Amino acid sequence: MHQNKTIIFKNLGLIEYQKAWDYQEELHAQIVSIKLKNRNLLSNNQLDTPNYILFCEHPHVYTLGKSGKPEHLLLDEKGLENYEAKYYKINRGGDITYHGKGQLVGYPILDLENFFTDIHRYMRLLEEAVIRTCEDFGIIAGRIQGLTGVWVDHVELKNPRKICAMGVKASRWVTMHGFALNVNTDLSYFDYIVPCGIDDKAVTSMEKELGQLLDFQSVSDKMLGHLMDVFTAPQLSKGEF
Repeated sequence: MHQNKTIIFKNLGLIEYQKAWDYQEELHAQIVSIKLKNRNLLSNNQLDTPNYILFCEHPHVYTLGKSGKPEHLLLDEKGLENYEAKYYKINRGGDITYHGKGQLVGYPILDLENFFTDIHRYMRLLEEAVIRTCEDFGIIAGRIQGLTGVWVDHVELKNPRKICAMGVKASRWVTMHGFALNVNTDLSYFDYIVPCGIDDKAVTSMEKELGQLLDFQSVSDKMLGHLMDVFTAPQLSKGEF
């Protein structure tokens, strides 16, 4: 099969979580369907599988991954209503996290057989794109051994704080879900969960680290560029949602 590294980028804007999740599922199913059809075709007749990167923001929502514990949500139904937040149990890895306005959420729907078949490498490249984006704005961030995501004060660990959460799903080497980078996020909403199941480390944002609001579009543009670089994608086409 020919490896198609072209990535289609779609900016979904501010979108309800369920609608974005349904769209991810739709794109994922389309890619898997092509892969299954290709099994019965000679290599020179096989169809290329597309790749997508979706960017968006969500209204207040908490999502719990497959390995998460429901008790890590500290709000009951009334509390969710009071804070105008929704709650979903979803099919990605990881525990609980929060999404809201001012947070850059990225959903790569990639056929990893177009790139490499290594989930660990995939996660590290997502982290690398975030690390480079933070560096563009003067924030030194990195990884902490044994913990997924991107962190500030990741070396001395005096006050390590997560600036970007990650949780993915892959089936038949096609990815879903992705990352949530806190840009101008209202961090108070993290007070009502045990973020990613980690109760001894804080959460931060680019705004908090720099002491000023950031231009959200500038951060999005930098992040997209770094994603294209780390996946060595030679082309980018922009699609409509």
